[in-house]
Amino acid sequence: MEGDANGNSKLDERIEALLNVEKQMRQTGDVAGTRKAVTEILQLCFEARAWKTLNDQIVLISKRRGQLKQAVQAMVQQAMLYIDQTPDLETKIELIKTLNNVSAGKIYVEIERARLIKKLAKIKEEQGLIAEAADLMQEIAVETFGAMAKTEKIAFILGQVRLCLDRKDYVRAQILSRKISPRVFEADTKEKKKPKEGENVVEEAPADIPSLLELKRIYYELMIRYHSHSNDYLEMCRCYKAIYDIPSVKEDPAQWIPVLRKICWYLVLSPHDSMQSSLLNSTLEDRNLSEIPHFRLLLKQLITMEVIQWTTLWNTFKDEFDNEKNMLGGSLADKAAEDLRLRVIEHNILVVSKYYSRLTLKRLADLLCLSIQEAEKHLSDMVVSTALVAKIDRPSGIVCFQTAKDSNDILNSWAMNLEKLLDLVEKSCHQIHKETMVHKAVLKA
Repeated sequence: MEGDANGNSKLDERIEALLNVEKQMRQTGDVAGTRKAVTEILQLCFEARAWKTLNDQIVLISKRRGQLKQAVQAMVQQAMLYIDQTPDLETKIELIKTLNNVSAGKIYVEIERARLIKKLAKIKEEQGLIAEAADLMQEIAVETFGAMAKTEKIAFILGQVRLCLDRKDYVRAQILSRKISPRVFEADTKEKKKPKEGENVVEEAPADIPSLLELKRIYYELMIRYHSHSNDYLEMCRCYKAIYDIPSVKEDPAQWIPVLRKICWYLVLSPHDSMQSSLLNSTLEDRNLSEIPHFRLLLKQLITMEVIQWTTLWNTFKDEFDNEKNMLGGSLADKAAEDLRLRVIEHNILVVSKYYSRLTLKRLADLLCLSIQEAEKHLSDMVVSTALVAKIDRPSGIVCFQTAKDSNDILNSWAMNLEKLLDLVEKSCHQIHKETMVHKAVLKA
């Protein structure tokens, strides 16, 4: 005990001496000297393993009158090196919180504060306190940090998004994800310009920050998690398409085959529209699709204007559907099987509308292999969603797929028809006149 007391008193004496040096340097405006004195005080506390003293000194130094920015910055950076060398978790959290309080509201240590918050959030997450970790991360708006590296900014925001998804806060996850533009993941081909005088120098990203292409994959995987919440199949398909285009994925069949399978499934599950049609045709042109011919057949059936028998299709693809859960990216959405049947019915109704202008509801139900009530319900849903134009005469049980023409369109079509008719009459008169002249010439001869 006596030895400890002597050691502590010696440490206090040495700290006191250095604090006097720091005061002299600070008052004379010697930046280098002040920084050196401050870092030496911290080093003394660290070597003596006096963690409480270290925390006290950090607070004391930061609050000294007219403290230089450079000294506070050097102190925070120095103390951050000690975080991973703390003896236990409690000491670690205490040191992080002390540094966090010291750096709060100071722009010149905003990057250090962001890194401290990230460390603290990771500890909270490991303790199972997801909500607390998410709230901590949301305090920091790294998109405003000019000196932070682009990859570190993206990694931080993705951490915020992931924690929001973990706590099922989908609205905030969407708001945070919009801080990242997908264009930012395009590979940097331009040479990095040297910073001019007066410009902020961008710091190098720490070694544990993933590369831009790795971040691109993480971003789209998080977006898939977000869109799967609302079963937005087309957006999920577009996310998988972006992952599929990453060079490291495209070079490895073990990686791109499961991703291409997901693209095909989500294309089939997406409601029919121009974007879905465009993606469907571009996917069919992909040569890699020949590696999974079963899926080429599935996509071909969707663009062929023929009625698809649901039972036949399900029996053919049921094994592939069940096998999907063993693939990269996990199983399809819970409602996927139900939605797949719905997409087949919608496809069949569109096909029928192309071939018929009018038909009975009973005949429509027979073609779709549904009851009359089901056929009417699905047809009504498609009309409401503007995927189709149709009218149902329920008393007579007739469906009309013809669009109601506007009076101006009818008049225009009549005018066009009259124009065509008069043109034809004029041509006929010209031909008759020509024949008559030729005949007269022959008779005269």
